[in-house]
Amino acid sequence: MAGTNVKMSLTATYASPSNAPFTVTHELQAPPSGTSNPTVPHKTKYLNDLRKATAVVQEQINKELTQRMEEDKVEEATKNGKIPNGVDEAKEEDYYGEEAPEEQED
Repeated sequence: MAGTNVKMSLTATYASPSNAPFTVTHELQAPPSGTSNPTVPHKTKYLNDLRKATAVVQEQINKELTQRMEEDKVEEATKNGKIPNGVDEAKEEDYYGEEAPEEQED
């Protein structure tokens, strides 16, 4: 019996009570079926493709979540009566993972 190749997909779904949900899907080729033991090169290719697909999906997720974080910051600033003036990217980078010191207004 000849092996057939099946399309598979790597899918991640995000849901939040305060943001719109999104789904990221990346299709990849499954190893040839029809044999009980796929060859090592077939397995290796599939795992390599899966690794690449994971990186692509992760990049898309990061972009979506970053966009939602920016939207949340603007919404929070507007709610608190502050005028949203964008994000100081250099400051964000300096204090990545830490609490930035509060700036005093004149």
